[in-house]
Amino acid sequence: EDLQSDEAQGYSNERFFKLIHRLKNIEKPMLDNKYCVVFCKASEYAKHIAACYDDVGISSDELMDYQTHAVYDRDLWIAVTECGRNEIIASGIAELDTDIKEGVLEWIQVLPEYRGKGLGKFVVRELLWRMKDKAEFVTVSGKVDNPTNPKELYLACGFSGEEIWHVMRK
Repeated sequence: EDLQSDEAQGYSNERFFKLIHRLKNIEKPMLDNKYCVVFCKASEYAKHIAACYDDVGISSDELMDYQTHAVYDRDLWIAVTECGRNEIIASGIAELDTDIKEGVLEWIQVLPEYRGKGLGKFVVRELLWRMKDKAEFVTVSGKVDNPTNPKELYLACGFSGEEIWHVMRK
C-alpha cells in the first residue's frame, strides 16, 4: 500500500527490519581476555538494558516472566563484564523455539562507552554458536531508524534479508 496516501496522513510511521541467519559455518567466537562472560540476575539485565537506551526499557519482572516461557533457555542469556568488575557492559538475550527450530535474538546491547570494541559482535556470534546445534535458523528484528544502526551489526555477523515492515500509529 502507498504509505504516502491521504489515509496515511496523521499517522507516525516506524520502520522495522527483519533478518535471518541460516547457521552455516558458525565458528566459536573469541573474547578478549580482559572481558568475562558471567551469569547475572534478571534485575541486572534490566538495569543494563536501561543504561543502553534512551527510549527503551524492560522491567526486572518482565525479564523474570521471560524465564517462564517455553522458549526460555538459560544458556541463551549472556552478560559480559570487564574481568574483576560487576557491571555488565554488553549483553544478549535470545529465545529458542524447539518446535520450529527457530532462535530469536531479543535484547542485544552494549553500553555506549564500550561500543566499537567488538563486544556486540561477540555477543551475537556467541548466541549463534550456542544455537547452532539446536536451531535451523535465527531471526532478529529492530528499528530501521535506530541511531546505533543495529542492522549493520547483524549483517556483519552473517544475517541477511531485506524485509521492512511499517508500524503506523495515530
